[in-house]
Amino acid sequence: MKDKGILLALGAYITWGFFPIYWKWLHGIEAPQLLAHRIGWSFLLLALVLSLGGRWAELRTQLTAKILAIYAAAALLIGVNWLTYVWAVNANFIVETSLGYFINPLLSVLLGLLFLREKLRPWQWLPMGLAAAGVLYLALEYGRLPWIALTLAFSFGFYGLVKKLAPLSSLFGLTLETGILFLPAAFYLLWQENLGIGAFLHRGSLTDLLLVGAGAVTTIPLLMFASAARKIPLTMIGLMQYIAPTIQLLLGVFLYHEEFSRVQFTGFGIVWLALVIFWLEGYLAHRAVPVQPLPELGE
Repeated sequence: MKDKGILLALGAYITWGFFPIYWKWLHGIEAPQLLAHRIGWSFLLLALVLSLGGRWAELRTQLTAKILAIYAAAALLIGVNWLTYVWAVNANFIVETSLGYFINPLLSVLLGLLFLREKLRPWQWLPMGLAAAGVLYLALEYGRLPWIALTLAFSFGFYGLVKKLAPLSSLFGLTLETGILFLPAAFYLLWQENLGIGAFLHRGSLTDLLLVGAGAVTTIPLLMFASAARKIPLTMIGLMQYIAPTIQLLLGVFLYHEEFSRVQFTGFGIVWLALVIFWLEGYLAHRAVPVQPLPELGE
């Protein structure tokens, strides 16, 4: 089971890592349209899965006003994340998107500290400070905050926080989130079509196939990840999550020839150092926890 979990996690993170290539194929379409298609086809695919499994009634029995409010917040956050990411990739900011997902794990820890009353061990404060220093250095050298990276990190970080409080399964949750966004997305696409600038059925069969496929490339890695998280330790998930932004960074620099200057290398280097310290501290802390002896037979 553990080997299967590792393969599922690898599949999810590698898919997310190569996401920029997919959205680059659709670079001639504006980001809001891409977002609307991503939401629409994702919901239709998930709805099909629920229909084939006969699980709509199970979902309906779990819906309350509180649950709808939680998932409306999650839907808004993931919508902002998806829109920012798709726009940034096609505006040639792949390198900066990767920074957002390098920052995200440390931001998630900070959100847990602020909102869930979780506590940091003394040595965990060091990587938090280093990550903040790296972002501040990039802001001072750029003359602006790396807002793309921060938007991605904060939207996904708060999304993770909301999902931690959410009671539904990953399949039901994602279906509800995309369902909440489905009508606005559909109306937007109809409006674009009425204006004569809709892309679907007007840009060739390959573009149509890629737009429909946006649902699959969105939902499949998310469901793979959810399944993997139940099969392998969280520490392993934590280490593997850097696969995706690393692939994105390499794609941005070597495939799409985005600039990676000394300033960026220094700022990224500070964040990477923070991540190494954070992971090492967690590993050592985990090793230091004494293993509880198994109870004697009959206890």
